Amino acid sequence: MAGMWQRFKMIFKSKANAAMDKAENPAQTLDYSYEKQLEMLQKVRRGVADVATSRKRVELQIASLDKQLSKLDDQARAALAAGREDLAREALIRKSAVGQQINDLHVQLEQLTVQEQKLTVASQQLQTKVESFRTQKETIKATYSAAEAQVRINEAFTGISSELGDVGLAIQRAEDRTAQMQARAGAMEELMATGALDVPGGKDSLTAELERLAADNQVESELAAMRAQLDGSAPPAAVTGSSAAPAAVGPAPTPAEDVVDAQLAEAPEPAAPAQAETPPAAPPAGPATP
Repeated sequence: MAGMWQRFKMIFKSKANAAMDKAENPAQTLDYSYEKQLEMLQKVRRGVADVATSRKRVELQIASLDKQLSKLDDQARAALAAGREDLAREALIRKSAVGQQINDLHVQLEQLTVQEQKLTVASQQLQTKVESFRTQKETIKATYSAAEAQVRINEAFTGISSELGDVGLAIQRAEDRTAQMQARAGAMEELMATGALDVPGGKDSLTAELERLAADNQVESELAAMRAQLDGSAPPAAVTGSSAAPAAVGPAPTPAEDVVDAQLAEAPEPAAPAQAETPPAAPPAGPATP
């Protein structure tokens, strides 16, 4: 059980590390580090200011105690001159206590001065480091941006970019679709030309063939008429269903009229109507017999 738990933790850490590496942006990381260094520099400078303030306060206290020490010394002298030795002794005791405070404050002042100097040096060094890091950060960001742009350009040239890959697939699909439509259009034209596929509202193959034959006859008739006019002779008869029929120069009959003419030619001629038989005339009446 413990081995499975360790394995699970290792897999989880590896997945999390891979996800973090994928999501991490070096430029953003450098900017964040620079901001943290600036915050640290501000804290150090604030510490220097606080130490300097404490040092200045101690110096003011020492100056105040020095004045009090001088005053107590004058009071002790005045009391001794007035014959008040007890008052002079009391003033000197206070003077001694003030002197001790002054000595303690000098020790604190020295410590604060040393600490202020150290913080000042640290602040200067940190500021120099931050400025150097800022320059290095901008250089690294520029280098990373250039490398990233170069990678994208190379991916574009090689065609492995995801965006350009999608564009390439779209172009390929469009070309395949265009080729399919062209092939379909060619097939439809062939079917329409051979008559295998009728056009709705158009002419069938039989009608088209009859019209073509009629047009050919009309062309032959017109050519014959032109030759006859050039030769000065009468135009010959056009080749039609009856050889004796004269060729009519004019618009060609429609396919429907040709079919009607053919049917009329094949139909038997109707018989002449029979004349009505008249009854024989009655003989003339003879003379009446007596």
